[in-house]
Amino acid sequence: MTLDAWNEAAEQLTAPGALFAWSIKEVNGIPVRVFDNAPSSLRDLFVGTAAHGDADYLVFQDERVSYAEAHRQVRALASWLAAHGGVGPGDRVAISMRNYPEWIISYWAVVSMGAVVVGMNAWWTPAEMAYGLEDSQPTVLIVDGERWERLASLDSRPEIPIVVTRCDEDLPEDVIRWADTVADPDPPALPDVAIDPDDDLCVFYTSGTTGFPKGAVMTHRAAVHNVMNMGFYSSTLGMINEREPIPQGEKDQPAGLVCVPLFHVTGCNCYLHPTTLVGGKLVLMYRWDATEALKLIDAERPNTLAAVPAMSREIVLHPDFDRHDTSSLGSLGGGGSPLHPDLVDKISRSIPSGNPGTGYGLTETSGVVTMNVGAIYRDKPTTVGPPLPTVEAKVVDESGTELPSGQPGELLVRSPIVIRGYLNKPEATAEAIVDGWLHTGDVAVIDEDGFIAIVDRAKDLVIRGGENIACAEVENAIYQHDAVAEAIVFAVPDERLGEVPGAAVVLLPGSDLNADGLRAHLDGRLAPYKIPAHT
Repeated sequence: MTLDAWNEAAEQLTAPGALFAWSIKEVNGIPVRVFDNAPSSLRDLFVGTAAHGDADYLVFQDERVSYAEAHRQVRALASWLAAHGGVGPGDRVAISMRNYPEWIISYWAVVSMGAVVVGMNAWWTPAEMAYGLEDSQPTVLIVDGERWERLASLDSRPEIPIVVTRCDEDLPEDVIRWADTVADPDPPALPDVAIDPDDDLCVFYTSGTTGFPKGAVMTHRAAVHNVMNMGFYSSTLGMINEREPIPQGEKDQPAGLVCVPLFHVTGCNCYLHPTTLVGGKLVLMYRWDATEALKLIDAERPNTLAAVPAMSREIVLHPDFDRHDTSSLGSLGGGGSPLHPDLVDKISRSIPSGNPGTGYGLTETSGVVTMNVGAIYRDKPTTVGPPLPTVEAKVVDESGTELPSGQPGELLVRSPIVIRGYLNKPEATAEAIVDGWLHTGDVAVIDEDGFIAIVDRAKDLVIRGGENIACAEVENAIYQHDAVAEAIVFAVPDERLGEVPGAAVVLLPGSDLNADGLRAHLDGRLAPYKIPAHT
C-alpha cells in the first residue's frame, strides 16, 4: 500500500503544470530530464532568503549569525573580492577551512558574483594543498588559521590575494584578515551578473582510482536540480503522511545539524543548499563529537542531521543518549556507506520520530541520485530508493548492454545533476561520462519497482566515514619507502566508520621496517585519515 501511495503522490507532483513537472531538454547536446520550474541559478534562490531577516541562520559554538547579517557579510565580501581581489564571473575562489560560518559566507559571496567556488579538502597536507591550488588556479584563496599554517610551510605560496580567518598570529603584510573584507556596515548590492544555468558553480575534489584527486566541476543547473529533487522527495513523504511538512515561520524554523564537511556534496549541496533556501538554521560542528552533537540536538532542535551512518550509530549508542531530548529529529541515517540493519533497528527503537533513511549519490552527481526514508525504507530496506525525478538510471554488463531488472551490473546515471566533467582532465572525463551517462563504478541491481540496491563497488576505493580514499594513492605513498617490495591497500570493515584502510606490505630482504615505522613514513605524505589503520 505504501508503494502505491508513493507512486500516486509522485505522479501528482510531477504532472504537467505541477511544481515538479519535468520535460526532456537538450543540455550540451544530451537529452535530459529538466524541471520546468527550475530557477536559472543558485544565486536566484539565495537572494530570496534575505526575506528571513533576523531569523537565525548560522550557529557555531556561542556565535549566532542572522540571515540579515549573513546577507550583509555576503555583499561586503563580494564587493571586496571584485574591487581588491580582481574576481569576476567565471573566476575561481578557493576556500580551505573547517566548518566555520566564514565558509558559508564565502560560498554565497562567490556564487552570487557568478564566480566559481573551489572547495578544498580541509584534511589535505601542505603538498596536497599545493596540488589543488596548482590544478584549480584560483584568483583568491580564503583560509582559516590552521590551513594558513600549512600553506606557510610550503617553499613558496601562490602569488594571489590570501584572506585568513580565525588566526591570532601575526600575518605578512600582503595577507588580508577576514574582518577587513566584511567590515563595510552598508555594502552595495550584489553585482548584477547574468548567470547561465550551465555556468560553473563549484569544484569539489574527489579521490580517484588513479590516486590523483580530481576536481569535479558542478554547474548551477546541477545544484538547482539537486535541491528540487530533494524538495520533491520531502513533498512526496508529506503527501503519503509519513511526516508532516516542516512548519515554516520563526517558531518552528527548520534546522539542520551539520556534522560532515562543507567541502563535500553531502554537507554543501544536500544540507547547506536546501536548509538555506527554506529559511532554516544551520548548526555547525567544528569536528565530530557524539557528546557535543547530543547537546546541540537538545539545545537547537534540528530536524535533520548531516551525517554518515557511523555518526548516527555513535549517537544512538551513546551512554548519555537517554538524558537528551532527540524528539526534534525527523530522520536519521546518512549516506556515504551502507545503513546496516542493526542500526536501522536501533534508530527505530531509540528515536520513534526519527525515520531511518539512506540515499545514494556521488560527488559526480552533485548530490543525491536516490533517497529512501521512512515507511518506504522499511518496505525496501536493502535498497537506496528509486531514482529521483530528473534522474535516469540503468545497469549494464561489461559490453555496455542494458540488463533487465534483478540482474547486477554497473550502475549508469544520466541527469542534469551530473558534473560537467573533471577539471583539466579530459581523458578522465571521457572515460567517466559517455554520451551523457555517468559510469558510477558501483555494481547495482534495479528491482521490478525501479528501486536500486547497491551490491558492490567496482572502484578501488575505501570509504572511511564518508571520506573516499583511493587505494592507489596510499599504495604509491607506501612504495616511496625504500624497504618496500610490494604493497596492496584494501578496505577493512569497521563498526564505527564503515570501512578503514588496511595494507599488506612485503618488505625487501634484510629490512627491519615495522608498522610504526611505516606510519611514521606516511605521516606528512598522506592526510591522517588515509593512513592504514591495519598493517
